[in-house]
Amino acid sequence: MSRAFLVVMDSVGIGGAPDADRFFNGDVPDTGANTVAHIAQACAEGRAEDGRSGPLHLPNLDALGLGAAVRLASGADVPGLEADPTGLWGCAREHSPGKDTPSGHWELAGLPVPWDWHYFPDTVPAFPDDVTRAAAQAAGTEGILGNCHASGTTIIAELGAEHMRTGWPICYTSADSVFQIAAHEETFGLERLYQMCRTLAPMLHEMKVGRVIARPFVGSPEQGFVRTTNRKDFAITPPAPVLTNWAQDAGRKVHGVGKIGDIFSMQGIDTLDKGSDADLMGHLSRLVDSAEDGSLTFANFVEFDSQYGHRRDISGYARALEWFDAQIGRILPRLRPGDLFLLTADHGNDPSWVGTDHTREQVPVLIAGLGAGRIGQVKFADVAASIAHHLNIPAQGPGRTFL
Repeated sequence: MSRAFLVVMDSVGIGGAPDADRFFNGDVPDTGANTVAHIAQACAEGRAEDGRSGPLHLPNLDALGLGAAVRLASGADVPGLEADPTGLWGCAREHSPGKDTPSGHWELAGLPVPWDWHYFPDTVPAFPDDVTRAAAQAAGTEGILGNCHASGTTIIAELGAEHMRTGWPICYTSADSVFQIAAHEETFGLERLYQMCRTLAPMLHEMKVGRVIARPFVGSPEQGFVRTTNRKDFAITPPAPVLTNWAQDAGRKVHGVGKIGDIFSMQGIDTLDKGSDADLMGHLSRLVDSAEDGSLTFANFVEFDSQYGHRRDISGYARALEWFDAQIGRILPRLRPGDLFLLTADHGNDPSWVGTDHTREQVPVLIAGLGAGRIGQVKFADVAASIAHHLNIPAQGPGRTFL
């Protein structure tokens, strides 16, 4: 039986979302945001020279159709990405009213979000009193620190020392539907942080807050603080079966790589491997060699988003893309006949844009293993329907196969 690999390049958007004017970074609408095109343009103009140099070099992704997908989605110029595609290629639009991880992944897995997420206001304090009290009670402390919108790296730099002195957790949010808790792995304790998130999650999920996120860090006031790879997302369980359930219910093995287990609350997932993006690439490479016939591997590579998009680091994002491209180039020749290897994204996070939040964009759909051709413009949910079609399993939801 054929296998399927669904690989999400977190935040690698390609512009052109028709409803971008309804989504904002601060007071600025996302109209015109284009993660890949703006990175490529910056590289070509010599504005992304930190740790790399010259035009954006993505020969493997471009050969699959990345440059062509950008032009289809947005009409934007993408210097250096001008190959004639040798894979199946297209672009996808999201229906769900969000530009966050759960919205994008759920819909890629066949389930558009059936409600509006709850977002905390950009005020100080950001959280209502009952949430603040519940957070302190869950931590076993008299109060919390933060209680605002913030960058995760900035807030631990600002409040890390006070957190170590008082023991109070650092609680913050963003433009996404999230409640994030940062705590020191050693002085607060990693399992204590996870348990705090588990305790709070039902209350916040009832409010339709998409995720409670544990954000552990290490370090000291003297040497500075750095987040670890032990992040854990406590997400709302999808309210209906998704692609992973469809596959598992049909008797297929489902392997999660990266945040997939957190995003889907382990629904329909048999095995899970986590770690840094470098670790995850090793896991993906191993699964290409060893995953069972008929299986589904669902992977997320998050560091484009977490390390470079939110931090508006164009050079860093370009370096990450070039590293990813080289790694994928080593994996693709090892696909078995009949395998489907689909690369896509869940939203944008244009590092040239204002603010620090995601950007509403279309995403690429690039497929290796099934020949060449133009898919055209499709919907996120069509990705799940197409993978189900390839695996010969029943599909649910609104998607239609493009294969």
